[in-house]
Amino acid sequence: MELFISDLDGTLLNGNAEVTEFTRDTLNRLIAKGLNFTAATARTLASAGKLDLKLPVILMNGVLIYDMAQKKYVRINSLSRELCGLIIDLAKGLGLEPFMYSVSDNQLSTRYERLISPAMESFYNEHREKYYKSFTPVSDLSQHIDNVIYFTFIAEKEKLVPLYDTLKENEKLNITYYYDVYDPKLWYLEVFSSAASKEQGVRYLRENYGFDFVTAFGDNTNDLPMFKAADKSVAVKNACKEVLEGCNEVTGSNEENGVAEYLLKTFERN
Repeated sequence: MELFISDLDGTLLNGNAEVTEFTRDTLNRLIAKGLNFTAATARTLASAGKLDLKLPVILMNGVLIYDMAQKKYVRINSLSRELCGLIIDLAKGLGLEPFMYSVSDNQLSTRYERLISPAMESFYNEHREKYYKSFTPVSDLSQHIDNVIYFTFIAEKEKLVPLYDTLKENEKLNITYYYDVYDPKLWYLEVFSSAASKEQGVRYLRENYGFDFVTAFGDNTNDLPMFKAADKSVAVKNACKEVLEGCNEVTGSNEENGVAEYLLKTFERN
């Protein structure tokens, strides 16, 4: 049984961070006919798109897996209080502010202290207005470090380098560090448990849902772990150099409905 799994931003979504009508209609039609398709993304469930997904979804770079049928998180990789305190203290010392995510009673919450840059304000406004996500301002993040799963930092690359260089040495942490496909001047630094990755998420779906062949689609460096766990890796034409060099095939760009076109041809051939 084959599973097709795609990244969202820069891969399935176009430059406006949207699923085109063609991609949406094509995928929903193929899924209804039996295509095993899901997503693996750095996004949360609220911002994961308008597809009629029936299989579990890999969220937040593998930190969470949400079962669409059961309507619950079936895998949660959380961070210890000690690690959360370390990340918060290091960030404050460098003048950085994160968005901090936690899961409790099957509910995801996002906290922050201050929006210190236009990039943070843009992220905050877009996710509230476009995806109806709620954010909770707090005076001290360190007072809310139970059930924390994820930290997101958004800034220019040079501002994130010191934090990245420090945290990458910690074996208990996993880090994704990549440019914003919508604004390459900005970078994301995402910090979470070393037990989580898109690779581990794919392996979890393979082992627990009976898939014996996986084809993965991606565009950015945080998709390379997913490629490692897949049997076949397909990059969209607009992918970064590392992904284009590390894939088995290349399909059309995210502006050309590359993933949907690939799946349409594959499903029709089979």
